[in-house]
Amino acid sequence: MRLIQRNYHCRLGEIDLIMEHQNTLVFVEVRYRHRHCYGSAEESITPTKRRKLIATARHYLLNHPDFRAWPGRFDVVCMGPGTDPAIIRDSLRWLPNAFQAG
Repeated sequence: MRLIQRNYHCRLGEIDLIMEHQNTLVFVEVRYRHRHCYGSAEESITPTKRRKLIATARHYLLNHPDFRAWPGRFDVVCMGPGTDPAIIRDSLRWLPNAFQAG
């Protein structure tokens, strides 16, 4: 994957990473949960959060016409308690195509 932009934000929301993967534009949301008592990182991607991400992605595409014809997807990267840089492989989950813009 190739990084295109980090922390894209507009009045509609923010996208943590925008990347290119095999001519697909990938909008990546990174979620971290320090404790599970508030739910997992995956559970924090609520319908409201999805709508904000989709709206922000559409805003990005309106302002970056070179990418409008590219297929796109939404990935989520999840990290949970105990995420230590030395053992990040064990606690990091990358969920490709986690949800659709539908």
